Formats: sequence, structure tokens, C-alpha cells
Amino acid sequence: MTERILDLDREELARLRGRELTAAVAAAEGRTMIAEVFAERAALSPHTDGRGVHNIELVAAFGADIVVLNLIERAWDGERLRLPGLGTFTSFTDLAAYVGRPIGVNLEPGDVPEIRRARPEHAKRLIGMGAALLCLTANPGTGGSYEGLTRVTDELRAGLGDDVALWSGKMHHAGHPERLTARRLTALVDAGADGVVLPLPGTMPGVTRELAAEAVAAVQDAGAVVMGTIGTSQEGAHADVVPQLALNAKEIGVDAHHFGDAYLPGLCDPELLYAYSVAIRGRRHTWNRMALGGRGTRVPV
Repeated sequence: MTERILDLDREELARLRGRELTAAVAAAEGRTMIAEVFAERAALSPHTDGRGVHNIELVAAFGADIVVLNLIERAWDGERLRLPGLGTFTSFTDLAAYVGRPIGVNLEPGDVPEIRRARPEHAKRLIGMGAALLCLTANPGTGGSYEGLTRVTDELRAGLGDDVALWSGKMHHAGHPERLTARRLTALVDAGADGVVLPLPGTMPGVTRELAAEAVAAVQDAGAVVMGTIGTSQEGAHADVVPQLALNAKEIGVDAHHFGDAYLPGLCDPELLYAYSVAIRGRRHTWNRMALGGRGTRVPV
């Protein structure tokens, strides 16, 4: 029987990747928290000498089960990840062991820096470095379309094989307004995505609870999980917005709950992450995840 991500300790979380990660998220029945952060930011650190707390650690401390790095090229020097507050790492495997969380990476189609570009050769490199999850999406203003994401999802799956966790979709219009439909999302599953990205009701115009619930059911029936996202700067909204978004997400049936990186430099409001986590999985599971933080053993580089 697949273990729920809720029940894994920091060492088990650090080893979690690929389709095993997707299965552990599905087994948790809508109680997985995912936080996206800028790769090169340490928002709380006043220092320039590498001391402080990286955004990864901050969201982990407030309840995130999985951390996804955005704008990875800003922390990559061609050979190593240089993370302020954490140090230098040669792989995501070592980073995951140090922070006790699986580390995912955002990929994008189009004209973006090479390591973030959604091409099979770049994706293979990230997986070889130990990336637990690849999230194929589109940042604001990039003109990403569902048709384009479906095509690239197919290319990546063909190049990566079946064992890689590949989640695909849009968190907002990405500069290419189009209707969200169940058909467009299930096309991503048909192309090879084992997870689909869906803007939560209340975060993007026109995404109603009814529409979102229909799309979630269709994606899950097609065999994939759904990550409901807050990617329209509401990760920095007032605290009274959180219960509405969280309960809407539970109602429509998403498997994982995502907080974007647009509040403090490169991450969400950690207090909102905590409040949302309590709303969808209670204090027991939230406090357990928070208490399993702390830095692990560094591998010398």
C-alpha cells in the first residue's frame, strides 16, 4: 500500500520522487501542501555572506511538504546550486536531504534560460541531479497556451520515460487568455502528465467551483492528480481570504494545494501558508510537518 505523504518523516520525504511522489500525494486525500519559491532568494536574511534562512527553509518551517524552485537559473552557475543562507549544492538530492523536503523544479516552454527550458535534454539533467518533480508551466506574460503545454508535455514524457513525476498546466493566463475546460486539462494527461495544474476558484477570472470540480473529476478519472494553485499574488492577500480558498479547494477535490512565490521576495506569506494548511488538514498534521523541520547533514562540495 502506498504511504501517504502526511505520514513520511524528513528522511523519507527527502528520498521521495517520481511516480512514487505522485502516488503519495494521491494517498493523502487532498492534504498535501506545496510551496513555490524563487531559487536564489533568502527573504529574511540581512546578510550578504551566505548566512541566514533560505526561502525553502521558511516555507518548510510553516508546513510545506514539497518545495518547487522557480527561476532555477538564478541559483545555477553551470555546475552547482548556490543558495543564500544554505550554501552550495551539487545536486537536488543533497539539497533535499539537508532541508528534509522533496525539491521540484519549474520548467517552461519558449525562450527562457536553458536549464529552465522545457526540452528533454534539460529535463533529463534536472532528474539526474535528483529533482523530485518537474512542473511544466508558464510564468506571467510568456504567452503560454494549453495547446503548447500539451505538445511539450508529450515531448518531455517521451524523452523522460514513465517514472518521472511530470505535472503540467497553467496557474493563470500567462499572457494567453483562454477558457479552462476539462477537455484541455485531460489532454495534458493523455500527453503524459501524471499531475495537472489548476487555478483554484477565486484566483483566476471565470474559474468557478462548478467548472473546477468538473475538471478535477475528469483529470482524476483519467488517472492523474490535481494541484490546485494560488498563483495570482493572492499568496499575499489578507488572512480572511485563506479559509474561502482552502475550503473551495477541498470542495472541488484537488489532491495538492500550491502557494506561489509573489509576496515577500520570492515566496508566499508564510502565515497564510500555515493558516491554509490548518484549514485543509488540521493542526495535528500541520504541526507534525512543521516540527519535522531543521537542517540535516551536509555533503561536502
